Amino acid sequence: MKNNLWNILKKELRELFRDKKSLSMMLIIPIFIPLLVIGMSALFESQIEKKQDEYNKIGFAYEMSDVEKNIASEMNIEVISGNEEELSKKYDEGKINLYITKQDNKYIINTDGSDNSMFASNLIESYFDTYKQYLQKNYLQENNIDSNQVLDIIVLEENMIKQDNFYVNYIKNYAFLFIIMAITVSATYPATDTTAGERERGTLETLLTFPIKSKDIILGKFLGVTVSSMITGIISLILTIISLMVTKNMFSIYDGVNTMYSLTSILFAVIVIIAYSFFISGLCIAVASTARTFKEAQSALTPLTFISFFPSMIAFMTGIETTPLFSVVPFLNFTIIFTDINNGTIDILNILLMAVSTIIYISIVLGYIIKQYKSEKILFAK
Repeated sequence: MKNNLWNILKKELRELFRDKKSLSMMLIIPIFIPLLVIGMSALFESQIEKKQDEYNKIGFAYEMSDVEKNIASEMNIEVISGNEEELSKKYDEGKINLYITKQDNKYIINTDGSDNSMFASNLIESYFDTYKQYLQKNYLQENNIDSNQVLDIIVLEENMIKQDNFYVNYIKNYAFLFIIMAITVSATYPATDTTAGERERGTLETLLTFPIKSKDIILGKFLGVTVSSMITGIISLILTIISLMVTKNMFSIYDGVNTMYSLTSILFAVIVIIAYSFFISGLCIAVASTARTFKEAQSALTPLTFISFFPSMIAFMTGIETTPLFSVVPFLNFTIIFTDINNGTIDILNILLMAVSTIIYISIVLGYIIKQYKSEKILFAK
């Protein structure tokens, strides 16, 4: 049995590394990860270093006092005066970044929440904080009250206690989502070729005439696809680490920030990648085995690519926390556990639950495939 399984595995690996499409799926897709890491870093950098003259055009739909004008001038705010209708039109035309309307002592910031408007909103909020402090200080002085005792009653100081920051964590987690997608894409082609492709070429029927058990054939094909997926995942992880090392020296947003994974984090990240490679390879083999042609298998596997990606994306965007229950939920568990690893949290229980549940799912899937291959009606139906 072991010799038969080993021979099937060698056959699958030999065909895998000879096939240009399989190699391209396995090796070329991970190359996009450095582009993703560098591109997102450049985007964050551009947002942080946005020049003030790109968002300082503020409309005021009321008569400003001399004090307000002075504060605006000191903060480099370009004041655009006009009535509400005129300013609304200018805002729609992109001539101003936002505009302010006033009702008694109530000031209303009118904005649509776009990037430039968000920067402008932060600027105008600082402006009003300054103006409010001036009014408060002036009021206290008029009433013979020491403004320092009231306005400076507490002192606020920020102490950064974490080395990582939002940008690093976001990019690391997003890179892992891309690794998941790369592994899935890498598994689809060899899984299709080794099942529906062989059936279409007639080589599968020949293989089944040999004195080899269906179980050995399935396990050999499954392990071949899994090896392809793991290679893609490991290469993707290595390129992610290299990309983080490169961007560390390229962008100022990472100044004073530790962008690297610890050795422990890398080890457990590899475990997650291996577990997912086994899981997705089994699913791809199962789906492709039901197809009669290569094209039909490709069509059947296309939804699986989206199914594997969207639960991870939802978990990433909503910040779902890891629990023992979520650790056994397919697709979702890999992402949330990796997010914990990325944040420096290693929960052995959740990792074990992920591993055990993955083994159970794979066993069920392989059992289903073996049953299929024992059925000549399914295998050789036209």
